[in-house]
Amino acid sequence: MASGTCRKRRRSPSAGSSLSDRGSSEQLSSDDMGVIKRKNIVKGNEGGLKYICDVCSADITSTVRIRCAQASCSDYDLCVPCFSKGETSRDHDPRTHPFSVIEQHSIPIYTRDWGADEELLLLEGLEVYGLGSWSDVADHVGGFRTKEEVRDHYIETYIQSSKFPLPENADPKDLRLIEEIPREKFQARKKRRIEERKEAAKAAPPATPKQKPTASVPACHEVQGYMPGRLEFEVEHHNEAEEAVQSMQFDPGDGIDARTGKLDPEMELKLLVMNIYNARLTSRADRKKIIFEHELLQYRRNNNLDKKRTKEERDLHNKAKSFARMMNHQDFECFTVNLEYEHNLRQAITQLQDWRQMRIGDLKAGEKYEQEKQIRAQRPAPTGSLDRAGGIRAPKPTAPVETPSATTALCAPEIPERLKASHTQPPAQPRTSILHSSTNPTSTPTKGPLTNGNTNIPSTPSSQLKPKYAMPALNGTTPLKLASESTTDLHLLTREEIDLCSALRLRPKPYLVIKEGLIKEAMKSGGGLKRKLAKEVCKIDPSKSTRIFDFFVHAGWIQKV
Repeated sequence: MASGTCRKRRRSPSAGSSLSDRGSSEQLSSDDMGVIKRKNIVKGNEGGLKYICDVCSADITSTVRIRCAQASCSDYDLCVPCFSKGETSRDHDPRTHPFSVIEQHSIPIYTRDWGADEELLLLEGLEVYGLGSWSDVADHVGGFRTKEEVRDHYIETYIQSSKFPLPENADPKDLRLIEEIPREKFQARKKRRIEERKEAAKAAPPATPKQKPTASVPACHEVQGYMPGRLEFEVEHHNEAEEAVQSMQFDPGDGIDARTGKLDPEMELKLLVMNIYNARLTSRADRKKIIFEHELLQYRRNNNLDKKRTKEERDLHNKAKSFARMMNHQDFECFTVNLEYEHNLRQAITQLQDWRQMRIGDLKAGEKYEQEKQIRAQRPAPTGSLDRAGGIRAPKPTAPVETPSATTALCAPEIPERLKASHTQPPAQPRTSILHSSTNPTSTPTKGPLTNGNTNIPSTPSSQLKPKYAMPALNGTTPLKLASESTTDLHLLTREEIDLCSALRLRPKPYLVIKEGLIKEAMKSGGGLKRKLAKEVCKIDPSKSTRIFDFFVHAGWIQKV
């Protein structure tokens, strides 16, 4: 608190006794006798409250001072030399104005090391700053008292007293401490204590002044607009709710008709408005309860957790937030975790079904397929003479940022390998669903390995497998060497198709056009196609078209008619 003038009054228990020692020659006012006013207060560790002479501006805190008791001279203090010389200022008239002689109450009354003046300052500081603001109260008391010292003295002297709320030695007739420790001895001890603590403060290393906690303002929290000291927001839910009732008044006896004994329409309207206001307050309290219970004010922690989720998981979590009002925090966390796990299971099932349609029989091949699928999605569309939009180049797509999800863990290729390595001599095991083996990686493995060939595709006897197509060589034709680095669209062909194109000296792009035309023509007639019609569709060397037709028939893509 900065220096200034405080108008608060307090009664001094010993002002009357000190005045009685002065004799009857002093003029006193019965109404203002013993009234102590403080002014020109300067708060500090050494002196606490300081009083200044209104004439010479001398510090008269630790000595006798003369206080004018006239009502027109408010907070007017004089030092003894100025009073003896008859000095005056402002409206003070020493000849007619009554006065009071105020001495320093530096005597022990409750404990041996606390004087009466410090006791008064302690109670006054608690009244001004509130119980618990021990740092401010210690600054108000002064004398280099620490906040721990002030707090312990208040608790031991006032709270733990058997005569609570009064101290043990609250009886005015109890003069044992005053007789045991005279005023001069107590003042000398107090002065020595202040000097010692002052020297210790000077010898202490300089440190950055510790600022007191800031006020409960909207900017001192992670969430802008939240005031943690008051547990409120700068803008509350239904922030204008108080405007409807701010000017409403209820007087005793109003609103009841004397003749009928019923409520007036005006009073009914007031009660209806009050019910609406109470409903809004209840709604505001419910929303605050949800915010506090689900820890929504911890913005940084929640934001970091949200960044670790995938886009689908974030959308799912946001949709589930509406159910938070029906659950506590623990149940809602369990609910969202189970929803994410169900979502990942559904994605894993969809992915495994896609692999089965692509005739992928093990998890390692599935992982390779997903990698190549992603590469194909990122690769721009090829341009050439056979494209309809050959002169238009598609922009290169931006590579998506892949976030590892739980679905990837449910389809990890090392799951069957771990189970396989955990058994040195595995017995035979029946076929098991690949989803069961991949979605429970922490479960106890059954005896026997889950071989990659028997996870989701039934085993086929070797006698039922189709023989590999034997490509007859063309007379006088040298096979074409196709390299994956330099040949476009080679990755779209199977191993047998690559051998076919190499033997027929066809590039992958023309071959794919021929393949699309043959299959479309075969679909028109129910899957069957004549050799002669196939030659017309291919529009290439008849010997090459014949071999392509035979290959398609062998692969089962078309039927020979």
